[in-house]
Amino acid sequence: MPVGMLTREYPPFVYGGGGVHVEFLVRHLRRSGVAVDVHCLGEPRPGAAAYALGDLGGNPALDVLAGDLAIAGGLGGASLVHSHTWYTNMAGHWAARLHDVPHVLTAHSLEPLRPWKAEQLGGGYRLSSWAERTAIESADAVIAVSAAMRADVLAQYPVLDPARVVVIRNGVDPDLYFPDPDPAVLRRLGVDPARPYVAFVGRVTRQKGLPHLLRAARLVDPDVQFVLLAGAADTPEAAAEVRQLAAERAGVVLVPEMLPPDDVRQVLSSAAVFCCPSVYEPLGIVNLEAMACGTPVVAGAMGGIPEVVADGVTGTLVPYDAADEQSFERDLAAAITHLVADSATATAMGAAGRRRVLDEFGWDAVAARTAALYTEVQG
Repeated sequence: MPVGMLTREYPPFVYGGGGVHVEFLVRHLRRSGVAVDVHCLGEPRPGAAAYALGDLGGNPALDVLAGDLAIAGGLGGASLVHSHTWYTNMAGHWAARLHDVPHVLTAHSLEPLRPWKAEQLGGGYRLSSWAERTAIESADAVIAVSAAMRADVLAQYPVLDPARVVVIRNGVDPDLYFPDPDPAVLRRLGVDPARPYVAFVGRVTRQKGLPHLLRAARLVDPDVQFVLLAGAADTPEAAAEVRQLAAERAGVVLVPEMLPPDDVRQVLSSAAVFCCPSVYEPLGIVNLEAMACGTPVVAGAMGGIPEVVADGVTGTLVPYDAADEQSFERDLAAAITHLVADSATATAMGAAGRRRVLDEFGWDAVAARTAALYTEVQG
């Protein structure tokens, strides 16, 4: 019987690291012989059973939970269910009880550590937090995408038996992300390929810290461009803040959408530096993508990022202190300035990043460890 893979994001609707994880995990599980049926929330899409969000009065959290009920009902015949993010955690929880099958849950982030989600969900944030807690505390196994994430899971949910929480880090596809210096996409976006630029890829949410990067940009040589591939905003206010900050400095190219991977690869490959200014990041797949493209990384030293970016080897890590965010911004600017000026060091870091990706972060290994966990929980 197949594994039921439960997700909100699935191609072509992928906007974050959780969606990237599911896309490649499913692909590599199937290649290894594991039967997987994908069940997703939202729009119909090829290769997955889609379940519409509910319409229960306009609160998005209630709408998600209504969709989760439908998913749970559609999982008869699954040998095991594997849920991703709070959006489908309750579908996994309910399906496990309804169909008497194990529930594996991958924790890509934790609601208690993202209080700003209340700005997006309102009172629904209490519902998303309840859904996550209920599902995590009762899951047969919880996958943490980094050692730091495992520590967070056990700290936030201390009733969990630590033996039920395992680390399986995210991966990256080095055949999709590789050095690709073709300037065609840069020219189409209005970037001057002859001038150095800093790249950013991510959603417009407090978690990803884009305003910190834009404030840091004021302290960087005006000749350095900033190319920001900024996806959907959590709130209109967040989008407006980014637009305003971007307009205050020359040389900022703001692309308010997520580009296809081939385009992202070209933007990452020709960047002098990739910057990840996240203030919360359980792992950060985008850092792996930049490293796979041979680009040095400047990132905040929090969460799982230090497990990916080797400080002084594949990039530079900058301390983050929520009580002193101006220092974080100054340090980001200093690290960027150093690598832009020292091209030899930047090149060496980029090459080291590519090697690290090839040695440690393949999806085949992620799929193999996940399949082994399935076997373990099924007894």
